[in-house]
Amino acid sequence: MDKLIEVLKSGGTLLYPTDTIWGIGCDATNIEAIQKVFDIKKRDLQKSVIILVENEKRLQDLVDVPAMAWEIIDLSEKPVTIIYENPKNLPKELLAEDGSIGIRLIKDDFCKKIISKLNRPLVSTSANLSGEKSPMKFNDISQEIIEAVDFVVEENHDKISQYSGSSIIKVWADGRIKVIRE
Repeated sequence: MDKLIEVLKSGGTLLYPTDTIWGIGCDATNIEAIQKVFDIKKRDLQKSVIILVENEKRLQDLVDVPAMAWEIIDLSEKPVTIIYENPKNLPKELLAEDGSIGIRLIKDDFCKKIISKLNRPLVSTSANLSGEKSPMKFNDISQEIIEAVDFVVEENHDKISQYSGSSIIKVWADGRIKVIRE
């Protein structure tokens, strides 16, 4: 864990298991690291990525959380990423064209530990080249991705993901919601 945190703090990238699929991540406040993630995935910079937070306080430090978002988080059985308007203290490189950001309040203990020790939100995007199928297990990840990241987590290589991704729901301050992905 210490080496992993050292890599993240120095602007490195990470290949790690999340509460859904394997992801490529970095310190969500480091613009150079975010750029590396986009380069590794060969992803268009216009496409946004989501971030993970480990607790309600960190979520509230980044966005004003509408009451409807809390209800969705509390009631959701599967991991849910919520798209929020007007985030604070995040690089513009993370934001969608409309200025919004997708954030998942993570329930996975391993991810919580990483974020807590880093003391910053973590970028999370699927560990595949842009446009390819998302990896349900470590062996689904291409060698190109494995070699491109700065650190590969050793845990959960045998685990098959229960979810192919999180639900994605956009929530507006006025209570409107739109399901982007179930």
